[in-house]
Amino acid sequence: MIRIRNLSKYYPTKFGAKYVFRDLNLDIPNDRDVAILGGNGSGKSTLLRIMAGLDQGNTGKVVTRNVMSWPLALSTGLVNQMTGRENVRFVSRLYGMRANPDVEAYIAEFAELGESFDMPIGEYSSGMRSKFNFALSMGFNFDTYLIDEIMAVGDQHFKKKCRKALEDKRSRSNIILVSHEMKLVREHCNAAILLAFGHGEFYESVDNAIYRYRNL
Repeated sequence: MIRIRNLSKYYPTKFGAKYVFRDLNLDIPNDRDVAILGGNGSGKSTLLRIMAGLDQGNTGKVVTRNVMSWPLALSTGLVNQMTGRENVRFVSRLYGMRANPDVEAYIAEFAELGESFDMPIGEYSSGMRSKFNFALSMGFNFDTYLIDEIMAVGDQHFKKKCRKALEDKRSRSNIILVSHEMKLVREHCNAAILLAFGHGEFYESVDNAIYRYRNL
């Protein structure tokens, strides 16, 4: 269970505090795959980053025993001057995970980097970096995978591999997905959170959440 309690996020402006959301109270069961819906600026990605521990609310907290992923394909925490291998070790320490030669080999093979795995990632093309980022997320086991828009990267062959790897992870984990694509939401989620007007509501029905979202 992920419990969100009295969570608020705001930014100071010369006109006073500008709230992204205010006093969110939500319970997210571990047996549900949850979409986060809302318009631009409603705080979807911000909430995901807070759950990942990459950002903090101004008040309130997120309480869980789940091991949470960083948002899939996010490059935060990577160091351009380090090689792919060194970044795997660095990120594993940063997030308290355990990297070993098997994990490194899995990530290198999944990303299809070959000898480039031992090159500085600052020299990677955008495509190579996207593949590395996704492979890095798949290299570790999390209780909850956080996904901000991106379910797969690369060409059709690599996207198929991404989907298969994520499905394998979901046999023992759940996902929380931010997406504007309702087809994707319906395909992968069986519950939803709607963020609107600074507040949030949990829906057991994805269709009901989408209906409310489309009629804001």
